[in-house]
Amino acid sequence: MRQVLCIAGFCLAGLAQTVEVAEAQTTDPLRTFANCAGRLSAFMEYQWMFDGEGSEQTQMQRAAMLDLIEATMAPDQARQILHWRISAKMAHAALLTRATFNDDPADALWAQRAAERLRLGCTSLLLS
Repeated sequence: MRQVLCIAGFCLAGLAQTVEVAEAQTTDPLRTFANCAGRLSAFMEYQWMFDGEGSEQTQMQRAAMLDLIEATMAPDQARQILHWRISAKMAHAALLTRATFNDDPADALWAQRAAERLRLGCTSLLLS
């Protein structure tokens, strides 16, 4: 019983941390823009391998996201923004890899849908 309570406690702590990160991303537009720039970078590189022509539109969307970052950031935030961008890019690339080269069809589909949902959430922030 004690082990079950400990495991439940760890799960709740992890859930609280996840909610905290999600809230920070939704309330901080700069972090959202940085995460989106990273995701779009990963998607653009994925398209270079599998859909070359589609990468042109993604490149324009990424450029627009970078413009939003530049317009809203303070000069002393550059390192933090770069960290957010790289972290988001690596995570999104991992999802795309998981979706493409996965032996488990259900897991591959989940990863594909998650990557697409995240990317569409980013592109929905842009006017074009």
